[in-house]
Amino acid sequence: MNLQQEEEKRLIQEHYEDLLKNCTRCNSDEDKALIQKAFNLANEAHKGVRRKSGEPYIIHPIAVAKIVTSEIGLGAKSIACALLHDVVEDTDYTVEDMERIFGKKIASIIDGLTKISGVFDANSSLQAENFRKMLLTLADDIRVILIKLADRLHNMRTLDSLAPHKQMKIAGETIYLYAPLAHRLGLYAIKIELEDLSLKYRFPQVFEEIKNRIADSEKKRIQLINHFSLPIIKKLADNSIDFEITGRPKSIYSIWKKIQSKNVTFEDIYDLLAIRIIFKPYPHIPEKTQCWHIYSLITDIYKPKPDRIRDWVSTPKANGYEALHCTVMGPNGHWIEVQIRTQRMDDIAERGFAAHWKYKEIDASSQENELDKWVKRIKEMLENPQANALDFLDEFKLNLFSSEIIVFTPKGDTKTLPKGATTLDFAYEIHSEIGNKAIGAKVNHKLVPLSYELNSGDQIEIITATTQKPSWESLNYVITAKAKLAIKSALKAETKNRLEKGKGLVEKKLAELGITPSSRVFKKILPAYEVLSKDELYSKVGSSLISLDDLKKILKKNTKSKWIKYWGLQFASNPLRKKVVEENDDFDDEETIQPHPKIDLKLPYLLRETQDENAPSYIVAKCCNPIPGDEVIGSITPEENVIIHKATCVEAIRIMSQHGDRIVSAKWTTHKVLSFLARIEVRGMDRVGILSELIKVISDELRVNIRKLHIDSHDGIFESIIDLYVHNISDLNNLVMNVMKIKGIDSVKRVEKFDD
Repeated sequence: MNLQQEEEKRLIQEHYEDLLKNCTRCNSDEDKALIQKAFNLANEAHKGVRRKSGEPYIIHPIAVAKIVTSEIGLGAKSIACALLHDVVEDTDYTVEDMERIFGKKIASIIDGLTKISGVFDANSSLQAENFRKMLLTLADDIRVILIKLADRLHNMRTLDSLAPHKQMKIAGETIYLYAPLAHRLGLYAIKIELEDLSLKYRFPQVFEEIKNRIADSEKKRIQLINHFSLPIIKKLADNSIDFEITGRPKSIYSIWKKIQSKNVTFEDIYDLLAIRIIFKPYPHIPEKTQCWHIYSLITDIYKPKPDRIRDWVSTPKANGYEALHCTVMGPNGHWIEVQIRTQRMDDIAERGFAAHWKYKEIDASSQENELDKWVKRIKEMLENPQANALDFLDEFKLNLFSSEIIVFTPKGDTKTLPKGATTLDFAYEIHSEIGNKAIGAKVNHKLVPLSYELNSGDQIEIITATTQKPSWESLNYVITAKAKLAIKSALKAETKNRLEKGKGLVEKKLAELGITPSSRVFKKILPAYEVLSKDELYSKVGSSLISLDDLKKILKKNTKSKWIKYWGLQFASNPLRKKVVEENDDFDDEETIQPHPKIDLKLPYLLRETQDENAPSYIVAKCCNPIPGDEVIGSITPEENVIIHKATCVEAIRIMSQHGDRIVSAKWTTHKVLSFLARIEVRGMDRVGILSELIKVISDELRVNIRKLHIDSHDGIFESIIDLYVHNISDLNNLVMNVMKIKGIDSVKRVEKFDD
């Protein structure tokens, strides 16, 4: 054995011993023997294999096992599974081998981990289907998901060794699904770290800037927290409360998110400072009572902010989180958030689902807890055979971060719904058929529409009618994944019936005319009825929206001109498609598409401004409307079109997570050839002449062309939306700065999402 091998063997042993040292729930000889057996097999199976960083591969499963035990709090079986989690996927061992060596339960968990390893596949529909399978394991054995989260956390901690485009893909996946999943399972600390690490690799400069700002203010923050805490410490000690108090800054990601969403500066974030009080409760006195007692003692010293009280001790979150939060005015005019928890609450907050089971016996409740109910609802949605996998993926993600409200049935039973849920959401929560037949509701005995937004404490009675059917409009009234999936399933079933009916009617009519259906026939029919496809034709015929009485006349006509006009508009809307219109009846839309050459995903896509129609170009995404100077990424469509998004765009993050192999880094080149449409929102005090002064600054002084201007004035305040053409972000920033100088202007901000 050479020197390098000796050194690696020593390194592996050090990591393994560190794992054993942190295994607080592995006290029995049986537990230790199981972990040793799993380590020996994994070490041998991965022998000679290295990670991208160059270190022995076995270091990774050891690190995952350490997260599983020390940060999530799982026991010996989970540690063994973490050590073995890549063995079946990466080596010659099979699931059957695992069952023979370690037993059925461990083999089942390893099998689950192996199946979900390819969740983010290049094929989007397969990827979504795999995600459904991954979540199905959640209802079978939660440990599969917990170990997978530990695996993702260690991968994020060691992402430096990968290429930038792979870092971006993995970071996108993480913020899109893994961080929300950790949140939903109550793994607060892991969720925070996943968010911060994702931000680090998606926006490294922003991450470093906020990190440095926090570090620069650390000394001042510690002094302020100490000054703030001393009176509280004395007050709690005088009341014989056994507690510990800690101060913490908000996470880098939460600061960045607040800066983005609230359009504020780092200094403007009033709850940047927070302290946590964790106390040992007295037995035989309700924990809720003791939390409110501590709140009362604190507010005897500092004045609370009434709209910033969060009572999660009376009604815990669906992920099991319990605490009492309040924000009080501290010394020198600083708002400081105070979190009050018992030791049990803190354990559950940090370790989530795993810690919940530790305390379940002493909860003295036979009812399902909210997380159990959530898991059950997810399984119901997953097992819906008509649910589209990609729809499920998006809607599941939307519901992961929801805050909850508690509402009541007419009999007084409670139901938990996301904040913002409507009466129709409630109807589907009761049963899909009740939702499908709902025509209205009574909330607190008053008649309300299905779109009525519910509040905690509402009591709801649903009114139904046997003739009622869901409509596409119904989707605008619901926010829960369960309701959306039920509505779409019902609509798809109805659409299928309509298509079959329409197809039968079309074929019957053609048969009466002695005509055999063919592509040439439909190329005459579709533009005549102004539909884009046969399915649309069948659907409208089946719904009686199209009459076939004039079909004979249509088929005799030469429809060339109408076809070219109708379809030409479709192609003209896409700058990457070259329109080639054949001057005959055999016009084929497929022949008009000439995709540009394939794009190298590993190289930045240069956003040139050119008038050469044959050169590769790009499409500006309407969801965020980037302009030169914005940090951007490109999304490549199946037709090889490049859609340019702002790197912060929510839609871009979703695409990055689902289609990581279709993401390309993008870079602006020249910025002065073309003008780009931008929108700003201006707000200020209304006064005589302010509009003319605003137009003068924009048009005359800055020589920026205004495309559209809308102004609204009320109660001495004016608000204006202005669409204008700029060359790049510098032009826009310069314009914003000059408009802000106008007397009476209060705010000027860019609006990203708008239609031309």
